[in-house]
Amino acid sequence: MALMIRRRVAVVSLLSAIIAVVPIDGFTGGLSMKQASSSLSAMSSNDDRVKGVIFDIDGTLADSWNLGYQATKTVLSEYHNNNNPETYPLTSEEYHFGCRYTTPERLARHVGLEPDHPSFEEVGEDLGSKFDDYYVKLVDRQTAGFYDGIGELLVKLNGGNEDDGVQLGALTNACVEYAHAVLKANCPEYSESTTKGKIYQRFSSIHGANSVPRPKPFGDGIKQCCKEMNLHPNQVIYVGDAPTDGRAAKDAECRASLGVLWGSNDEDVMINEFTTLCSTVDELETAIKQYL
Repeated sequence: MALMIRRRVAVVSLLSAIIAVVPIDGFTGGLSMKQASSSLSAMSSNDDRVKGVIFDIDGTLADSWNLGYQATKTVLSEYHNNNNPETYPLTSEEYHFGCRYTTPERLARHVGLEPDHPSFEEVGEDLGSKFDDYYVKLVDRQTAGFYDGIGELLVKLNGGNEDDGVQLGALTNACVEYAHAVLKANCPEYSESTTKGKIYQRFSSIHGANSVPRPKPFGDGIKQCCKEMNLHPNQVIYVGDAPTDGRAAKDAECRASLGVLWGSNDEDVMINEFTTLCSTVDELETAIKQYL
């Protein structure tokens, strides 16, 4: 009899503990076992730490805008020399604005076409192919070097392998070949030791607009990276410098999206698209660490 009473007391104590730790907005009564179980499961899921960070490339990791701008003007000059006697006067502001689109769409818009134009896709694909062929070959640490502090941040985050730190991923709206080229170009500089590997080898998944089902602002690319990293999007942060980066992170249901303000877009077009905005690499590091 005493044993049964002790068991009942233990059960009541357990139920009381469960009810005490589960917050209930706008409700002062108790919880059913089903409600308590669901709430505790949700709390357990939310307590899972972030295990991966996926980065955009241009304007986020790499200070490569001038490379893209000059390559764009070269490709556009050839197009307009063949189709128009005057070279298209592309401004840096127009280039930065266009970077939120995939390369084919950006270039089609740069030559004055709108998505409803019958030649929009054809012209965009043609110019995009020429741009990629030209652009990727020009990548080196001078034309597409990491921003100050980025290489060191990646090394610290990864710690050499996924057991010591978070996994790294990369997703760009440029072609995947460009993503590999940029990471390889910065590879020799950022390495703690030869045993832990250089920066390029630290990335578990690398993708571009031409290697995913749909480019940003869709979340397909982030989901594909997550699958290759063996992580759920809720375990991942996405970092980018364009509104489409924030929208892609939301579409993929990432734990958080962090926007950087040293890239192609100002705060006014970013503020409603990201969980947090960062003005410096130190701020980015602090923001990431809050989720680890």
